[in-house]
Amino acid sequence: MKIITFGAPQIIMSNSMSKHNYFGWPSVARLQNGKIAVVASGFRRRHVCPFGKAVISYSEDDGQTYTAPAPVIDTVLDDRDAGIVPFGKRGVIVTSFNNTVAFQRRSKSPYDNAYLDMITPEQEAEALGSTFRISRDGGVTFGPLHKSPVTSPHGPLELSDGTLLWVGRTFSENDAHRVGYDGVLAYRILPDGETEYVGRIPNIEAEGTEPLLCEPHAIQLPDGRILAHIRVQTAGANAMFTLYQSESADGGKTWTAPIALLDRTGGAPAHLLRHSSGTLISVYGYRNAPYGIRAMFSKDEGKTWDTGYEIWTEGPSHDLGYPATIELADGSLLTVFYAKTEEPGPAVIMQKRWRFEDEENDC
Repeated sequence: MKIITFGAPQIIMSNSMSKHNYFGWPSVARLQNGKIAVVASGFRRRHVCPFGKAVISYSEDDGQTYTAPAPVIDTVLDDRDAGIVPFGKRGVIVTSFNNTVAFQRRSKSPYDNAYLDMITPEQEAEALGSTFRISRDGGVTFGPLHKSPVTSPHGPLELSDGTLLWVGRTFSENDAHRVGYDGVLAYRILPDGETEYVGRIPNIEAEGTEPLLCEPHAIQLPDGRILAHIRVQTAGANAMFTLYQSESADGGKTWTAPIALLDRTGGAPAHLLRHSSGTLISVYGYRNAPYGIRAMFSKDEGKTWDTGYEIWTEGPSHDLGYPATIELADGSLLTVFYAKTEEPGPAVIMQKRWRFEDEENDC
């Protein structure tokens, strides 16, 4: 396999004229009307701060230009990872999650804490959780805020029968201490915004410990199987930060035991796409030097993967990743991700155009 990239990455979300200039954790989708929509957490001051909101930008010219980012989910708390999934004829779901006031005080900023002091316990309880809003008019307007038991960076998937299935980790107030953590589960999103439990991905042991499974992304294959790539990590001096794969053949009710796809620090989290050629593509962040965005490919519906291909390798630090990809009309790819342009400096949302070639396929 060979990757061919086109030019320098393009910055599509930033706010250089303000201290609220940090953007991270994006997703991208092709909407039913042909527009490209990119969502992210924006107008932040840093990685952890109380001012983040899930914002959206649209492109009507296949990613050449974008509208200014506008809020979709903006609670009193720090609205983080933004996912977007079109479904049905005109449905669009945008997802996010947030953290407690106590967790957000980690930044130890007097500016941040002055704002946090104004949030009442009642306001915190009303906002706290894994959140989503649904549009019924193709992403023009969005309905009320709903909550989900699970969260994931890129949101749910639409199954072939029209069901919205959300494969995510259980929402927890503090991942580091696993408050409320119960693993990776699948929930169905019902038409009224309520959720219904479907199944669970088994927890695993790795190197004598039970790692944290989180930030999955799942797709459905033509044969009906659901494939999930899961971020797997441990803390400490010899920490893991890698990807595992699990499958379901019964709509998400039961799942295979996750298996490793990369080495212990191979990168994460992932976003899956099935190319029109039939090749599966999984893109993921790589947080060792050279910092950047990588891809792996499968030509046998996820049975085996060809890993470690570099899409972009110019990150100045490990504060990057969360890529997501769509296919363009000519078969080439557009991948969005977050990264800094220099260190120190704020993170921005970038996109990179690329394509792949092999002996059987010229895309």
